[in-house]
Formats: sequence, C-alpha cells, structure tokens
Amino acid sequence: MASLDRVKVLVLGDSGVGKSSLVHLLCNNQVLGKPSWTVGCSVDVRVHDYREGTPEEKTFYIELWDVGGSLGSASSVKSARAVFYNYLNGIILVHDLTNKKSSQNLYRWSLEALNKDSTPTGVIVTNGDYDREQFADIQIPLLIIGTKLDQISENKRSEVLNRTAFLAEDFNAEEINLDCTCPRHLGAGSSNAVKLSRFFDKVIEKRYFSRDGNQIPGFADRKRFGGNTFKSFHYD
Repeated sequence: MASLDRVKVLVLGDSGVGKSSLVHLLCNNQVLGKPSWTVGCSVDVRVHDYREGTPEEKTFYIELWDVGGSLGSASSVKSARAVFYNYLNGIILVHDLTNKKSSQNLYRWSLEALNKDSTPTGVIVTNGDYDREQFADIQIPLLIIGTKLDQISENKRSEVLNRTAFLAEDFNAEEINLDCTCPRHLGAGSSNAVKLSRFFDKVIEKRYFSRDGNQIPGFADRKRFGGNTFKSFHYD
C-alpha cells in the first residue's frame, strides 16, 4: 500500500466511558472482547476515503489517539497528558450516557486539550457551569459520542438524549449515540456512519485543504505508514 497522508484525532473522556471499545470498533469493525484501562495513550489507525464516491475521493489515515482518562493527581496528570495534545486536527469527546457527570466533564476535557483551561483542577466538574462563549471560536472539528445506549431503559431514553443534544449544541458539534458492543450502530449507510464520515472529512479539509479546494503541503515531520491497513501504538 502506498504511503498516505494522515490526520490526528484525539479521543477524550473520563475513565470507563468506553473509549478503547469505541476506537477498536472504529478501526477494526468488531467488538473489543476484553477492554482494559488505557495507561498513557493508545493509538490506532483507521483508513478513511475522503469524499467517497466523488471525483475528489482520496484515501487518508486517521490516527485515533485514545488518551487515558485517569484523574489521579490533577496537576501531574495534566502535565503528563499535555504531550499527546500537540498537533491535533480533531477531537472526539466520549461520554457515558448513563453517567451525567461524564457528560459534564467533556467541557473540561476540551478546554484542557485546547490549552484554554489554566486552572490545575483535573477534569472534575463541580457545578457544570461553563461559559459557552469559550467554545464559540473553536476551529478544531469536534464530534460528541455517547456510549452505552443499550443500558438506558426505554422510558428514560428520551430524557437522556434530550439532555445530551444540548451538550452537542454547546460544542457546535454533531452527536452520535451508540452501543459499542453492536457494530450495526456504525453500519454502512446508517445515520451514525454518515455523521462519522462527515466529521473525518471535515478534519481532513481543515488540515489539508484551503477554502478554494487546493491541497495544502503536509508537515515536514509527517509520519508515513506503509504495509498493514491498521497499526497500534502505545505510549505509557
């Protein structure tokens, strides 16, 4: 396989929300049998066809950086995570639909990754009160993904999804809600698959294409991946 251009997408959220299961599903189209805690960062690669089915179609690598969500000592953990936030092109914010606190913490995760949160308080949200203007000028494409949809009872589902819809509105981002143990939730042609493809296209456009459609030269230190379609890397 020829070398391909790549983009870097962070996958952020609290521990236990299912980031590793999500990334495995996105990159391998199969359920992760025995999820384990991510220490540091794990990187998987997905092949994506930009503008698939059009004359502009081109294949890219999507690097999905699954950053460990352990809280630990706030200042030290934030400093350790900072190295993973360099040269990012997009962010997937992951929360557990059964855990309201994990949804509230997405505000802090995004601010930390974008270096807008200078207070060393980890990712704990005490009152959920954020100035939404902080997110109005974000140029990095964002996608909100809610996991464990299957664990919400039918009589509670409408209430939960209405609440998370406001979350996506705050970030000016599209929203996907799914069960990571069910690959059909991201099946070809599904609304979730369309949203995901649209997000990756947006990330690629921001990174590689100007407004007039011309391709922008890549980074001088661009990594190249040849051979296998998917590769995994672990940074501890």
